[in-house]
Amino acid sequence: MRATCLAMAVLALMASCADAAVIDWQAELQRCRALRANIAPLLQAGEGISAVGRSNRSVRRCIWIQRMAVRKKIPGAEVW
Repeated sequence: MRATCLAMAVLALMASCADAAVIDWQAELQRCRALRANIAPLLQAGEGISAVGRSNRSVRRCIWIQRMAVRKKIPGAEVW
């Protein structure tokens, strides 16, 4: 009985983790395009990432999203 309950709990946990890992690729790519459009003029003007006022974390996440989308051949993905 205990083994069955433990197995069910583990399966439920694995299912919730799998649901949390699903990425809405189109929404993420759109967010990254907007971020790029906002910071590109400032970077071209010679401002650094820290001066742009954007989190370095969000820029790194967008780079990661773009790389993964290109690797998975998601429509609309482009190399940064």
